Amino acid sequence: MQRSTGEYKIKPIKRQIRELLGHPYPQRVPKGVFVEQWVGISTDEFHRAKYSDVKYMRNRHPLIDMGWSRSDCIRYLTGLGLAETPKSSCLGCPFHGNAQWRSIRDHSPAEWTDVVEFDAAIRAGNARANATGNRLLGQAFLHRSRVPLDQAPIDHVTAAEWAAQQAAADAGGADLEELEEGVENGCSPWACRGSEAEPVQDNFGLTA
Repeated sequence: MQRSTGEYKIKPIKRQIRELLGHPYPQRVPKGVFVEQWVGISTDEFHRAKYSDVKYMRNRHPLIDMGWSRSDCIRYLTGLGLAETPKSSCLGCPFHGNAQWRSIRDHSPAEWTDVVEFDAAIRAGNARANATGNRLLGQAFLHRSRVPLDQAPIDHVTAAEWAAQQAAADAGGADLEELEEGVENGCSPWACRGSEAEPVQDNFGLTA
């Protein structure tokens, strides 16, 4: 996931910020010229708060500064009538649960078409699949069932998925709630919510 975080989030953000500053790549950004970027990481995930790796971007974490947890955020949004505010995540995140996939399919048909096409496009991986430049072993899928997204069992839990999740839970890993709701941890450009999760390789069909 670190690869997708860099390619699909960090690089585009840096490119856009350089343009907003008036110094697109490969121009050098003058010393002292920077933007302050607010990243919505709560106190529950303070360990995910990171500094930017470039001088023209300075990360701020306002929720941590205010001492707000995820519960505090939900309470605040509920008070504004926004109790159903969904988690922040990438459209094509392999850590989505079935409920998130159904929401995209049922309420955002254009986005569903886009993510189905993306799922098909990643099937064979690419030459820059990991840090050493080796190709992915096996095929890549966005859904845990390891079938094309538009054929994945997102409306129910299959017997095979149930067995796999039970085994994972017995080993201290993911449980059935995660299968439905997705990985619990939050998401931001500098903190992919699945970057520390154990089942990453399983999601992509890289393990037996």
